[in-house]
Amino acid sequence: MSAQSGSWRSLWALVIGFFMILVDTTIVSVANPRIMASLDADINQVLWATSAYLLTYAVPLLVTGRLGDRFGPRRIYLLGLVVFTVASAWCGLSNSVEMLIIARATQGVGAALLTPQTMAVITRTFPPQSRGQAMSLWGAAAAVATLVGPILGGFIVDALGWEWIFFVNVPVGVLGFVLAWRFVPVLETHSHRFDLPGVALWSVALFSIVFAIQEGEGFNWGQIWGPISVWSLLAFGTVMMAGFLTWQRVGRGEPLLPLRLFGDRNFSLANAAIAMVGVSVTASAMPMMFYYQLVLGFTPTRSALQTIPTAVFSGLLAPWVGKLVDRVHPRLLATGGLVTMAAAMFWYAAWLVPDETLWWRLLLPATLMGLGAAFTWSPIGTSATYNLTGADAGAGSGVYNSMRQVGSVLGSAAIAALMQAQLVVHLGGPAAASQAESSGRLPAALQAGFSTAMAMSMLLPAIAALVAAVFTAAFAERKSRQQWTPSAGAGS
Repeated sequence: MSAQSGSWRSLWALVIGFFMILVDTTIVSVANPRIMASLDADINQVLWATSAYLLTYAVPLLVTGRLGDRFGPRRIYLLGLVVFTVASAWCGLSNSVEMLIIARATQGVGAALLTPQTMAVITRTFPPQSRGQAMSLWGAAAAVATLVGPILGGFIVDALGWEWIFFVNVPVGVLGFVLAWRFVPVLETHSHRFDLPGVALWSVALFSIVFAIQEGEGFNWGQIWGPISVWSLLAFGTVMMAGFLTWQRVGRGEPLLPLRLFGDRNFSLANAAIAMVGVSVTASAMPMMFYYQLVLGFTPTRSALQTIPTAVFSGLLAPWVGKLVDRVHPRLLATGGLVTMAAAMFWYAAWLVPDETLWWRLLLPATLMGLGAAFTWSPIGTSATYNLTGADAGAGSGVYNSMRQVGSVLGSAAIAALMQAQLVVHLGGPAAASQAESSGRLPAALQAGFSTAMAMSMLLPAIAALVAAVFTAAFAERKSRQQWTPSAGAGS
């Protein structure tokens, strides 16, 4: 088997697991009402199941990237896949919301172990000049999985029940394990002395910041417990993050986060851009789903079907874009894609009106969204990894995926806060949403105000996409990398 064909087989094997965990970040949103009824839970408890997954996914990513460097990305990937698959079965078997929360948190740990290894293998087995095609497959998995999740979730919940959105992961996880065991090469490891103080500072800082932002609305931005408030926790997390960065600079041992990586302009800009993409993609979904279900009266499945043009065009164009990345500067592709995504979100905002007969025209901005997404993921990922060496692949992948996931968490929290504020402005408070929970659809008198609130909320993800475009527009020219050899074991 040639090194090139071996690399592609390896990548396809890895993408199965990567796609599965990304689908799981969005598939549960469709099932939340059924889970509430089945487990006799309230909305806050159900949202905790999602929060637990996001937190345990986001916090360890930087650490798990270095675990791949130290013990090998194949070994850590397989471990993460086992943890995620077993936890998925646990989720489906949960008979209480507390058990579901714990199982979802365990899923997040498995996802955190698995995710950085996919980019690390790409970086270490594909030469820079052809890495764009590989990153296009990775980017397509990221983009399409985020969009397919609600569609798949709607069909499964309606046909089989909410438990099966988790049970379906088990055969997929087993298949992914077998293929990864067979095709992913054993790559050279790099001896690292783990920076335990850095691990502690990073974990505490990121957990505190993410928890404060994610749960701020739930505590009305006030007291969490005793003397601890949302703002004090956020301040504490910020101080810990400053302490982490300082330690990475002055610590004598090997740093958890090599700050020298940020000396590469494109790596720094790509990380900033992917964080804003995470904000944009996550924040855009929530207003649309509320609009479809509470204003137009769509079922979860029909609401999810409205995103089909986005998923189809993004997936179909991704391989072509991947080939284009190797010939055209990613700055042009990514910036154009992000501006197109922003235009689609502004278009959505202009057409969110309480008229169910006009539902079909919202397929047009959905199509434009797919076109923009196709040109976004691969060029940014390629720019982030282009100049990474094999020794830095795990650390760089961990940073990149951490920024994407933290951006998603921040986007979720920010859009929730903005939607609440807009409901106050246009409806006099969030009471309309509470009323809709029992009626399934808003009364006609409230639909116009609610539509306007959701339309105004769509401006946040649109602006986030434009900010990301500013970062990608500043990408520097790529360095020439004529000499390159794969890491030991690549293609075997």
